[in-house]
Amino acid sequence: MARFRRKTCITLVVLVLLVLIVTVVLKALTPEDPPLSSAVGVELFPDKKSHSPINEEHNNTPDRSKMGESDQLDKLHAALSKFPPPNYYLHAFYYAWYGNPKFDDKYIHWNHPQLPHWDLKVAQGYPQGRHVPPDDIGANFYPSLGAYSSRDPSVIESHMQQLRTAAIGVLGVSWYPPNMNDDNGEPVDDILPLLLEVAHKYHVKVAFHIEPYNDRDEVNMLVNVKHIIDKYGEHPAFFKFRTNTGKLLPLFYVYDSYLINSEQWAKLLKHTESNSIRNTPYDAIFIALLVEEKHKRDILTAGFDGVYTYFATNGFSYGSTQRNWESIKAFCEDNNLLFIPSVGPGYIDTSIRPWNFQNTRNRINGKYYETSLSAALQARPDFISITSFNEWHEGSQIEMAVPKTGQSAYLDYLPNKPAIYLEITRKWAAIFGGERQKWQD
Repeated sequence: MARFRRKTCITLVVLVLLVLIVTVVLKALTPEDPPLSSAVGVELFPDKKSHSPINEEHNNTPDRSKMGESDQLDKLHAALSKFPPPNYYLHAFYYAWYGNPKFDDKYIHWNHPQLPHWDLKVAQGYPQGRHVPPDDIGANFYPSLGAYSSRDPSVIESHMQQLRTAAIGVLGVSWYPPNMNDDNGEPVDDILPLLLEVAHKYHVKVAFHIEPYNDRDEVNMLVNVKHIIDKYGEHPAFFKFRTNTGKLLPLFYVYDSYLINSEQWAKLLKHTESNSIRNTPYDAIFIALLVEEKHKRDILTAGFDGVYTYFATNGFSYGSTQRNWESIKAFCEDNNLLFIPSVGPGYIDTSIRPWNFQNTRNRINGKYYETSLSAALQARPDFISITSFNEWHEGSQIEMAVPKTGQSAYLDYLPNKPAIYLEITRKWAAIFGGERQKWQD
């Protein structure tokens, strides 16, 4: 028995030595290439001649730019996860017309003039002239970002973060055609590419709020709609809405739409017209501004797809009077129109219209805004628009503001914090989302 065990042990030792010898010999005969990989996308038999030292170093060293992009994406995803989900049925009117010397070589819009009253006798009793930024700006509140430029990437970034804080899904950017602008500004169309890029980064969509540019009519409206859709229509941040018929179409707000008569609009918007935009690649949802009650008939004749009310001053116009919203909604339902009431946190424009105090609406520490939002929900709207995110001249902004003392006496959000109106918006965005679900059920 013992002799059998000794033979077995000797046999095992010999086998182990034989395996070691064979391994050493094979290693000496094999090239020192990296192990072959069968992973998808990797060549099983790479051309060894192409493996110069530079290529080997490149292949073995992580791509720092990609690592940096990955880190940035991780940080962005972490930041986005802290925001509430965007409500794409909640829109905020946005103004990209501000400028400062750092980005624009001068102040734009912050130096807005004090506009004279149309009655010369009344005008004589009020100050005139331009504001002198940065301490004296054409606004009754002062922005937390200071007298900023709309071209400043960091400002756009901050705005998107504020919009997401408020759960706003769509900004309605004030738009003029290329090389055109409002009376106190500069062209803004060239800002749109950056605005869209940053908006996309934050999952915010961009709709166009077409202003009453010089000589606007149905002919050049077609040209300009084509320009917008051709230039921006394929961008992932460009807002589109699926209609009841299943079409996915852009949505355009048309400010002061009543300035063009309904017969002219019909040439563009009615299916029956030979030059109609309908059923073409440039078809869209066109939303008219409802100011006076008589505009209802004109809006129908013109062929618009819906109405909005814009003004943040309850009682200023028929459309902006909140007690009218339920009847306006009924009118829209009867005529297959979208109804988009506009709510706001308050209104004060006496920094640029010092005689217009009768249209001031006190914020009452957020109560005015909440009352407006409640009234909008009672009307069961299709969307809700907010006037505004940053129309500082008219004091309708929900953008963050800070207390400031200096040459001018500024209002502020105290005793609340600068983000109070973003937080109120976020609360009502959630309520609106819940109500919409109930209406659909």
